[in-house]
Amino acid sequence: MPRPDINDLLAFTAVARERSFTRAAAKLGVSQSALSHTVRRLETALDVRLLARTTRSVAPTEAGERLINGIGHHIEGIDREIEALTAGRDKPSGTLRINAGEHAVRTVLWPKLDAFLGKYPDIKVEVHLDNSLADIVAGRYDAGVRLGEEVAGDMIAVRIGPDWRMAVVAAPAYFERRGTPRSPHDLTQHNCINLRLETYGGFYAWEFERDGRKLNVRVDGQLAFNSSVPILAAALAGHGVAFIPEDMVKTHVAEGRLRQVLTRWCPSFAGYHLYYPSRRQSSHAFQLLVDALRLRR
Repeated sequence: MPRPDINDLLAFTAVARERSFTRAAAKLGVSQSALSHTVRRLETALDVRLLARTTRSVAPTEAGERLINGIGHHIEGIDREIEALTAGRDKPSGTLRINAGEHAVRTVLWPKLDAFLGKYPDIKVEVHLDNSLADIVAGRYDAGVRLGEEVAGDMIAVRIGPDWRMAVVAAPAYFERRGTPRSPHDLTQHNCINLRLETYGGFYAWEFERDGRKLNVRVDGQLAFNSSVPILAAALAGHGVAFIPEDMVKTHVAEGRLRQVLTRWCPSFAGYHLYYPSRRQSSHAFQLLVDALRLRR
């Protein structure tokens, strides 16, 4: 026997509950004749009479009562889930987990999350601070944040931040003692503050570019951190040369606490992107977050 269509079962249940084709048709948003045809089709498919019809009333037969008792709670469950989904669109909720580096969090995520959280109080956002290139699928994150050039090709990427670049800086007193580097190669003779990136299994190679010529320099020094914040503090204290995002040092350079060098060698990077698996079934809350973070020029 062919399996009954779920829509036919929903139609029968509505009529049985309302005890009226007219009221059930109005509730379902269909014509009375179409609803009557649907119920007859179900009865034909099951080869059993489900409703006893008179000119004044409609009532379930014994077989109809049995069917209602068997599927009624399932139908109610479907109705509740649909209502919950509809309510979720009107009042989005849920927890979203994002993996991002500290610079991305400070410059891009937090300024936009501040307003987003106020607008959607039932959405929770958990940000995992991670400077390594973590596997967001294995880590069960909803999304991650990376520079555009670092996003894998099988991911959906949405640009959320402008281009930015790195800066080579040190305290003026340091350059007075050790001299000023004239090229990236000169940095090998300086006390440089290293950044350790676990993903690469070692220290970050400082990246330079000029006139289309790219150059990576492995530097050395007394200090190394896995975060830009203590690197900046060490540079301000005169402990060596730092290579950190330019936006972190602009004020210090302008006020004379740091001196910036090799500016013509420091390239721009293709901004931060929010990325997530292309096969991901996005919730309404997640789509709202993506839209809030999207870079608008």
